[in-house]
Amino acid sequence: MKDDNNKTPARPRTRLVRSGRDKKIVGPFINPPVIHASTVLFDSVDSMLQQKQPYEYGRWGTPTSDALEAALNDLEGADGTALCPSGLSAATVALLACVSTGDRVLLTDNIYGPVRRFADGMLKRLGVETVYYDHALGAGIEALFTPNTTVVYCESPGSLTFEMQDLPAIAEVAHRHGATVMFDNTWATPFFFRALDHGADISIMAGTKYIGGHSDTMVGTAAARGETWQKLKDTRRALGIHLAPDDMYLALRGIRTLAIRLEQHQKSAMTIARWLQGRPEVARVLYPALETDPGHALWKRDMTGASGLFGVVMKGWTDAQARSFADHLTLFGIGASWGGFESLVTVPHVKPIRTATSWQAEGPLVRLHIGLEDPADLIADLEAGLVHAAAAG
Repeated sequence: MKDDNNKTPARPRTRLVRSGRDKKIVGPFINPPVIHASTVLFDSVDSMLQQKQPYEYGRWGTPTSDALEAALNDLEGADGTALCPSGLSAATVALLACVSTGDRVLLTDNIYGPVRRFADGMLKRLGVETVYYDHALGAGIEALFTPNTTVVYCESPGSLTFEMQDLPAIAEVAHRHGATVMFDNTWATPFFFRALDHGADISIMAGTKYIGGHSDTMVGTAAARGETWQKLKDTRRALGIHLAPDDMYLALRGIRTLAIRLEQHQKSAMTIARWLQGRPEVARVLYPALETDPGHALWKRDMTGASGLFGVVMKGWTDAQARSFADHLTLFGIGASWGGFESLVTVPHVKPIRTATSWQAEGPLVRLHIGLEDPADLIADLEAGLVHAAAAG
């Protein structure tokens, strides 16, 4: 058998298939062994005390975690990746790795809701101040910096409303002030956007979504380089955070097909987004890949693709109509976690969770995740849902 040794070609699609397949980890097999382990045995007391073997304790690493981490490091361009049991835990580990009592954190106002709750709850209790900022600030974020500002947390596109941020401009300012830049990259994944190459110090993903890709695993990842990676690694270990081996295996399996899945999600999402733009019931489609989207220029400059998640602002609908629309769809499940092969719909309420900005819309917001079903079938389902919503009005 040819020895891979991670000597993978430069093209991203090939790297997704070949990364993490070092023979020293997987042996003669294509996939790594799924190691269920807590205790690791040593040949002698001296071997244990002097840490003379690569594996010491199940929570600290196994061949299964090594294979997944190697694949993610290659995908992210990172020195190391902290594997966590959810996207939220990856975000919280990253924040705890970089803040101390008395610090100030800048969080984008369109951040993932559970991260906001963590900041307003636990970080506040630990004596860390959180200031929310307008996603559109770009380099103007400098006005919010104080001597104790240690972290800037970005998400682009923003949660629920899909606004783009100028990460390179924000990172340039943050680094001049000695702050760490964190970036939630769940939407694009490093296949479409390598956040570490654009100024982020920590790239965070809910691998539950597109990395897993099959709605059957919970995974969080936080990737970094250099000293930031060491802080992240030490914090994850101190907190006892660990990803289960079966979830590691499912995440690694998902990585192998990430490229073809994302490309199909994007193709179908673009078809459906353009169709929705032409509907009289629709005021706006919130999808940065559309030329009419306010964030399109930033998306086109920085990203190489778009995923299958976007928002739709309905024109003059009531909340009851939006709920009726979602309730009468048959191919779109009603559920929060997206990124799998199936299409989903939710009807989120944005205004109550914004503090630094004001969400103004022509009607209720509907969020769609476009799965891998035939786009023509999805369009027919959406059209039938629009008819039911009209009747509900």
